[in-house]
Formats: sequence, C-alpha cells, structure tokens
Amino acid sequence: MLLAKVIGTVVSTRKEKSMEGLKFLLLRQVDLDGKESGGHIVAADAVGAGFGEMVLYATGSSARQTVMTDKRPCDAVVMAIVDNWEVDGEIKYKKGESD
Repeated sequence: MLLAKVIGTVVSTRKEKSMEGLKFLLLRQVDLDGKESGGHIVAADAVGAGFGEMVLYATGSSARQTVMTDKRPCDAVVMAIVDNWEVDGEIKYKKGESD
C-alpha cells in the first residue's frame, strides 16, 4: 500500500465495458510528512474518496482484490481514506488539520 493525495478526477466516456461505473481519481504520492513527492497515478475509487483527501492505494494484482475491482482490468485502486498517521510517536498527518 502507498500513501497519496487526491489531486483530481479523470473522466473517460469510452472505456472497457467492465470498467463502466467506476470513478477514477488522479493521485500524487506523498512522503511521510505528507508532502507531495512522487509521481502521479490514476486509480479506481473503491471507497468514495474526494479531492484533497489522503488515501492508501494498491497497485498490481492487489488492485483487483476489492469488491469494486474484482475481475476488472484495474492496475490501481484507492482502498482507504486516511484519518491520520504517526511516525516514531509523532503525528505527521491528521485529517481536517491544515497543512
């Protein structure tokens, strides 16, 4: 699982039939301090995440193991919305607090 921030959505009017009904999110990887640090990725949304939220996502075969993505040609999926994270006893991110 990887940490990322939802920075947008991706709309596709034509897609593989089995992908119909999925919402696609544009993610940017973040480091342990919550700073955008990695590349961008498009992921199917299995949990109803929204713009600006921190999320956990999975890629590869793990991305096809949610109820929403089962048996679909999906390579990335958002599977959790992060409430907070802590590193060495220090809260690094808490949902709702400004950056």
